Amino acid sequence: MPDRVIASIKKIIALNQQQEEALRAVIKTKKIKRKEYVLREGQVCNYATFIVNGSLRYYYLIDGEEYTGQFFFEDSWYADFESYLTGKPSNENIEALEDCEILLLYKHDLESLYVQHPIFEKFGRVMVENAFLGLKNKNKMLTLESPEERYLSLLNDRPLVFKRVPLKYIASYLSIQPESLSRIRKRLYMDRNS
Repeated sequence: MPDRVIASIKKIIALNQQQEEALRAVIKTKKIKRKEYVLREGQVCNYATFIVNGSLRYYYLIDGEEYTGQFFFEDSWYADFESYLTGKPSNENIEALEDCEILLLYKHDLESLYVQHPIFEKFGRVMVENAFLGLKNKNKMLTLESPEERYLSLLNDRPLVFKRVPLKYIASYLSIQPESLSRIRKRLYMDRNS
């Protein structure tokens, strides 16, 4: 299991044997069932999560309604970086969409790695940069694209989402009502087959 996380990190930074062993020593393994939470609103996010198997989504709960922020699958990293960086309680919920096997890298362990092996600072920086770009791209999508364009972009860029995520969560992610998503899908299907 740690081999997959090592391979993921090696896509960002080169690790020698000593650095790999230091990382293996601090990674924690956890299994969670579908519908269980990695993080709940009000808790402090003091770890980064790597998905070995399964899928996660994060969402905000506002006036009893869920607003999906993103979906994550195997070999992905996620942390609520606002909570992680500030130490303040999260306003996100990170839920398992499927049974998951995850690896946790706690903040204090990562900070120790920064001191012992400064190469890990580049890994931390790239993780934050990627999170920023993900948020910027989602904001751009919601601002500049029509609901149909959002749907088509997601379908083209991330077809796996449609195989593994319930449509109600996809609609929430696209910021459209489930009924509107159904109409878009039906219209596109009919256009394609006419």
